[in-house]
Amino acid sequence: MTALPPHRETVRDEWIDYNGHVMDGYYSVIFGHAIDAVMTGIGIDADYRKRTGCTLYTLESHVRFLREVKPGTTIEVHPRVVDVDAKRLRLCFEMVVDDTVVATQESMTIHIDQRAGRSSPWPDEIRSFCEDLVEPPPDYAGRAVGMAVRSG
Repeated sequence: MTALPPHRETVRDEWIDYNGHVMDGYYSVIFGHAIDAVMTGIGIDADYRKRTGCTLYTLESHVRFLREVKPGTTIEVHPRVVDVDAKRLRLCFEMVVDDTVVATQESMTIHIDQRAGRSSPWPDEIRSFCEDLVEPPPDYAGRAVGMAVRSG
């Protein structure tokens, strides 16, 4: 199994909120950059998008905020492919600072033919490459937001 490389970037000052840490929406921006890196890593680069009119759209995401991230922090986002089918790719990401996971995201993405305006099956070589990347999902995958039922 080949692994995709981590995405690295430094937290920008404009991403910091009134509490002095990264605003929640910017975690999604960082994870979005990591999805862009995955796209390139699996062969959906700018040339592919121009040549085929196809790209990857995110259908659903679930972010968990585990630790604060401060201004100027260098982060790494480690991607995992946890499932692939004819058109979709399920991804999990761990955002890491100094060997500590500070946030996670699980995303369901789909291969889209923008010229046709609908989903499209993966080319065989991309699907095969993604299948070789599949690893077991982490323990946070598949969770839903919820609260324990309380009586009274």
